[in-house]
Amino acid sequence: MDQQASISPFLPGTNIQFGWDSTSFGWLKTCARLYQYSMIEGWRSRGQHVHLDFGSFYHAALELYDRHKATGADHNEALYEAVKYCLEVTWVYPGLETVEVREVEPKTEGGISWGTHEVIQQFPVEGKPMDWGHNLKTRETLVRSVIWYLEEFGEKDAAQTVILANGKPAVELSFRLELDYGPKQQPRSDGPSMIPGGISYTVQQQPYILSGHLDRVVSFQDGIYVMDRKTSSTTIGSYYFDGYNPDNQMSLYTFASKVIYSTPVKGVIIDAAQIAVGFTRFSRGFTFRTEAQTEEWLVNTKEWLALAESYATKGFLPMNDKSCNIYGGQFVEKMVALNGLRLQMDMVDSITTVRLCMLMLLHGNYIKVDGPYTENIFAIIVIIEFV
Repeated sequence: MDQQASISPFLPGTNIQFGWDSTSFGWLKTCARLYQYSMIEGWRSRGQHVHLDFGSFYHAALELYDRHKATGADHNEALYEAVKYCLEVTWVYPGLETVEVREVEPKTEGGISWGTHEVIQQFPVEGKPMDWGHNLKTRETLVRSVIWYLEEFGEKDAAQTVILANGKPAVELSFRLELDYGPKQQPRSDGPSMIPGGISYTVQQQPYILSGHLDRVVSFQDGIYVMDRKTSSTTIGSYYFDGYNPDNQMSLYTFASKVIYSTPVKGVIIDAAQIAVGFTRFSRGFTFRTEAQTEEWLVNTKEWLALAESYATKGFLPMNDKSCNIYGGQFVEKMVALNGLRLQMDMVDSITTVRLCMLMLLHGNYIKVDGPYTENIFAIIVIIEFV
């Protein structure tokens, strides 16, 4: 794993986040409790990887095409590389599949039950196409969507990839922008300090960092735009593009591009693909940002960052119940269950409460993918369950 990717976006020993992207910002703005579950605790809905995988493969294939075209390949050569990638990345190669099985019995050391056995088993796997078990997101619809998109927006696209000063195409650009302020709740020092041994050091203030990835930067007609590609299972009309103005992600991308290129960026071109069983339909839309709109977004961002720090410092992130159903409510059941458990902690014995929590974790629709509490939660559950 890249060392940079493993760096925590939180101040050490706290839940105060200093490194932000559009996804974590979106969670916070939608609901502070959603942000807590998703970003701080690391919960995800089961099966979410289907859409992430499909979108990631789709973007990567089009990126390959853009890179090859920008470096002199013709349309057919670049298309070949894009399709080849799709076929290779969605093929399960022959070999052994590793499966982790969680045993029921607690793991015991020194007479203390503190976890569970993790049994690693391997089974032979024959070469076969990847199957997500989804009716729309399939290997066939992925390849079809890439080919059809490039037939419509490939060789004859009026939007041309910008070539950077280093001669490389402006495709899949990662950015990290430091703001001129940071969290307030961090060590401060007006000068060198001393630690045992007489070694001096100065506490450096951690600024807020905005980061993200730009699919592509293009010149189109009379201006420079960020291009962002989206996939959707719903019909794409004017209302779809209206949903991106205002929009946190598009405002961040516009701001980042202006800083990177030191030139006015008009906004974002959105190439949306509707994925259906028998067809893929494409539509191109625009969302513009004026200087005043970008400035307002920056002012609002500063207030949102201060609010997030305040929540983290207090240790309480309130639930916005008005967002539960409007935005899909992926954690509604979890919120209800956990809120109920908090009440039960004052009403029943802790063993009963933790048993209920275990049932929710083992049989619910949510999985823990990251966060500082995973091992401790399972350790406590297993100890009490088998007392």
